[in-house]
Amino acid sequence: MVIWIYVILVLVLVIYLVKSSYSKRSNTKLPLGGRGWPIVGDSIRWYNAVASSNPTIFVQQQVTRYGKIFSCNIFGRMAVVSADPYFNRFVMHNEGKLFKSSYPKSFRDLVGTNGVITAQGGQHRQLHIIASNMMRSDALKTCFLIDIQLVLKQTFTGLNHSHTILLQDVCRKLAINLMVNQLLGVSSDKEVSEMAQLFSDFVDGCLSVPINLHGFAYHTAMNARNNIIRKISKIISYTRHGEGTSSYDGGLVGRLVVEGSLPDEAVADFIINLLFAGNETTAKTMLFAIYFLTHSPLAYNKLLEEHQKIRNRRLNLSGEVYMLTWEDYKSMSYTQHVIDETLRLGGIAIWLMREAIEDVEYQDYVIPKGSFVVPFLSAVHQDENFHEGATTFNPCRWMDPKNQDKKNWRNSPFYSPFGGGSRLCPGAELARLQIALFLHYFVMSYRWSQVKEDRMSFFPSARLVNGFPIQLSKIT
Repeated sequence: MVIWIYVILVLVLVIYLVKSSYSKRSNTKLPLGGRGWPIVGDSIRWYNAVASSNPTIFVQQQVTRYGKIFSCNIFGRMAVVSADPYFNRFVMHNEGKLFKSSYPKSFRDLVGTNGVITAQGGQHRQLHIIASNMMRSDALKTCFLIDIQLVLKQTFTGLNHSHTILLQDVCRKLAINLMVNQLLGVSSDKEVSEMAQLFSDFVDGCLSVPINLHGFAYHTAMNARNNIIRKISKIISYTRHGEGTSSYDGGLVGRLVVEGSLPDEAVADFIINLLFAGNETTAKTMLFAIYFLTHSPLAYNKLLEEHQKIRNRRLNLSGEVYMLTWEDYKSMSYTQHVIDETLRLGGIAIWLMREAIEDVEYQDYVIPKGSFVVPFLSAVHQDENFHEGATTFNPCRWMDPKNQDKKNWRNSPFYSPFGGGSRLCPGAELARLQIALFLHYFVMSYRWSQVKEDRMSFFPSARLVNGFPIQLSKIT
């Protein structure tokens, strides 16, 4: 038995060396890089890096050896990885022409084929337009501004101030509350709690091994997906036939059904995509912003001063109970810097997953058709060549005139927390509005202290390992 194991290992090694040798002969213009261990390649080092507080460490090591665009073997595939801002932009702006999105099977199965994340070509353009129209600035002013504040106030009213809370759980439930309120028209505490648990299970399975057996994360996530679809189908039925429960007003689902923008069977995937993207971006950026502010008293005090001025102005105008206006939101200049800096250091989309549709020539390289292409956005965001003091949380960097072009997250190659090109996140403005309003009501309502050390991790999803336990004290 032992002899056969040795024989198999030798055969695997020979096949690996032959393939590696052939690859070097046939792809002479492929970016330089190593191939790691047989079979697993560099996957273990990759996973160790993204599961740590410094997800760019593997990429930084490879960049030092091979340059900002390099090749390696991850996820069982040859990959071209980039920490080059101009190549990253080239990839994002050639979506559907030279490159297409590429995700692991577990992720594709869970988010579905009719969503804006995984759809391709004309279908993607149609879904992106629908999502973008829903989140136009006029919709933010009229549909979302007040609703977000009502959800925030309700959530903060229910917080327990006498015990330690896990802020990560609070932010997750709050983000789900916001999204199901705006997308599904659901507002009951029971429904929100159920959706929060379902989405927690759903997210944990998105990058799991696709084994659909009891006890595996993928199996749990698929069950969560099916339950979410059932809830969405109930809302569709209620909207179309007047059936269901009074806890729904339909939200975006109702509008999609009434307008006939999508067939019923495509609505569920579309909504799941928006729920997933909105929940991850909003919840984790809220959490990371408070995490960074906790460790940066100067930034916290400057943020607090801005919001005290807004509150005092609002109280003078409207008495004890107030609602922020669109003008209040637009005056939160330092808050926007805090959000930008949080996304730079703790962005949720730290890398993109693409595949070359054809042989792609870029500078002196040739990237073969079918290659896995990974623009590593965080490696650019934390590059000292582009951001001075790149690993330090410093919102004031965005006030420097020389950084104004970098700040333009829609077009800048140096700062792209919401992706770019035709796949620029359609909910970016809504996410920024939700986060800004959260910061206002949180810093105006509480003082807090961290009760246990914590650290960031980005696998299987962005999070703080210990949930960020804090003790709240209500401001009277």
